[in-house]
Amino acid sequence: MQWLSKGLSLILLGVPSFATGSGHGNPIYVSNGQSIQSAIASAPPGSQIIVTAGTYAEQLTIKTDGITLVGHGAILTPPASPTQNECTGLAGPDTNAGICIVGSQVALADFVVEHRKVISVGRRVKNVAVTGFDVRGFSGPSITAVGGENVAITGNHLFDGAQYGALSVGSLGSTIDNNAIESTGDLKFIGICMDDNLGGGVTVKQNTIQGYVIALCIQTNHAQVSNNDATNCCIGASLDPSIDGIQLTANHFGPTDPRCAQGDPPPGAYGVLIAGSINAVVKGNVIEGFTVAGGAPGAESAAIVVLDDVFTNTGALATDNIITGNVLRNNDYDIAVLTNGTGNVVQGNVCTTPPELCG
Repeated sequence: MQWLSKGLSLILLGVPSFATGSGHGNPIYVSNGQSIQSAIASAPPGSQIIVTAGTYAEQLTIKTDGITLVGHGAILTPPASPTQNECTGLAGPDTNAGICIVGSQVALADFVVEHRKVISVGRRVKNVAVTGFDVRGFSGPSITAVGGENVAITGNHLFDGAQYGALSVGSLGSTIDNNAIESTGDLKFIGICMDDNLGGGVTVKQNTIQGYVIALCIQTNHAQVSNNDATNCCIGASLDPSIDGIQLTANHFGPTDPRCAQGDPPPGAYGVLIAGSINAVVKGNVIEGFTVAGGAPGAESAAIVVLDDVFTNTGALATDNIITGNVLRNNDYDIAVLTNGTGNVVQGNVCTTPPELCG
């Protein structure tokens, strides 16, 4: 079986009025027909902004510390004419985020693949929280934190973010939890991505993800990723080259989407892809239904694959990773260890193939 398929390489490759309140006083309310962005722009640090039920065709930018943005039946959709802000082009040319949480004087590298990397942050935006929103149909991330600190993205329903449901990049202490991230049509790109090595300390837990090529993209040292549920995705979790100390625990991945076995080349189906990462702990996950049965020629699948970096040419070896206590069932193949790295431990997993790596 040719585990390093072409397909796998490809995918890895005029202002309305609103009520006001102080940062430590009454909440600010925004009603249907009013402007959320106007409320954000005039709010002092520490304000709570409550957005009532309705559909708001806006892109939002949050640069003020301590803003808590709460949706009560609020639906955010792209405006007729996109607004240029710091997140424009973040996930590729002409892409725009639904909600852009961004620090000051953020320097970004040019776009190469996935998203632009953060080079430096002049000042982080701190303690921003976004909760309770339906965000629908944006060309980039539904919600993103760029150069943030202690940003919380929680309890939102993110539909059809073409490139990302949620993205944290160049941030510190981000929390992404209890969100529902869903594609209602074609497979979208990445459900949640954490690229916070300029900052660190990211926690991603109790999210549901459906209909993405990659459910969880982990590019942050010591990321804590637990109790997430990803279905109808081609890759449950991708652990990137040289990323150190990822804790991937108690997640549920699968079954995969039948479309992952189609195309030229087909993406394939992989529950957890450890691609040159180090010191990861992959424990207590349930990975099931990763199959390409009836798919296009060359389609491949496995529940867990351990391999070296063959995608970004860093030469990173998968080293000292621990894979234990996982339940792998109804997959075409359960565990494939294809690395030249040393110190990897595979034991105590409930699976069938290959027998020497199961039990």
